[in-house]
Amino acid sequence: MSGSEPEQEAKKPTLLGVYDRAGHPSITGIELAAAALSLVWLIVAVVFLVLPGGQQGGFIVTALAVFLPVAMIWVAAMAMRASRIMREESARLQTAIDAIRNTYVTQQQRAASTYEPTVGKKLDEIAKATKKTESALATFSTNRAEPARPGRRPSEPANQTSLELGTLAEEIAPPLPKDVFIRALNFPETQNDAEGFDALRQALKDRKAAQLVQASQDVLTLLSQEGIYMDDLRPDMARPEVWRQFAQGARGRAVAALGGIRDRSSLALTAARMKQDPIFRDAAHHFLRRFDHMIVEFEPEASDGELTALGETRTARAFMLLGRVAGTFD
Repeated sequence: MSGSEPEQEAKKPTLLGVYDRAGHPSITGIELAAAALSLVWLIVAVVFLVLPGGQQGGFIVTALAVFLPVAMIWVAAMAMRASRIMREESARLQTAIDAIRNTYVTQQQRAASTYEPTVGKKLDEIAKATKKTESALATFSTNRAEPARPGRRPSEPANQTSLELGTLAEEIAPPLPKDVFIRALNFPETQNDAEGFDALRQALKDRKAAQLVQASQDVLTLLSQEGIYMDDLRPDMARPEVWRQFAQGARGRAVAALGGIRDRSSLALTAARMKQDPIFRDAAHHFLRRFDHMIVEFEPEASDGELTALGETRTARAFMLLGRVAGTFD
């Protein structure tokens, strides 16, 4: 197999070969037809001049009558030749564009098959660290485990506080700080981003925040398979009042500024994946619903600065991209 791959690569047409201009023959049917017409006209003119009274118009008029039609014949022939060459060059240019597009798609497919998303790696590291922490805590708590209380649910941990009417301690836990939540939605910048990882760990402990973070991770991973990364996008940022209108139920042109993604390549690739891949489509719609629920709860108590910071996160950029493809802002 390895020996046949170079041969296959050698057989593939290169872009240079596709757009090589073919040598046009110096004499074509158009020139031959023009020469024949010119010869016929000259013969007719000579015969006319030889006849008695054929030169009564004077030398200038006679010369014009003889050579002007010949010149018009050759002007028409050159125009036809140029038109034919332009058609051929247009066809070659279209072929070259198709070759560029096919090469780009092939490169993206190869990159997607060999690329392991960075976000997935980071979150796997977080999961491993969390498991280690939980294991250590379980080791310490086992030595001091309290006896099971009658009436406790089987799935309820022994050291978890249970309140009246079956209320769990996590349901009355303090809300996640907004700055931590916003930092978590942007995900860690690098492997050494301790602040980003800490914010992400805190968000994953909050049930509602964890749902949005996981949905965002899914779509970011799927988008990376198409070579689309949020850091490469430079959207037109919407004003805080536009985010507030969206949170309060406005749709369509009123919130069109939220669809600030202008990268045509990313929009086209995302739209194609949305149509062809049901898994991607389900993940995208699930993410859009989670983001919609989040912004409704986040907006009433958020300041303009916090809404602006939220709009600059990777999660918000994914929302802008997928929302525009899904027609949320139309």
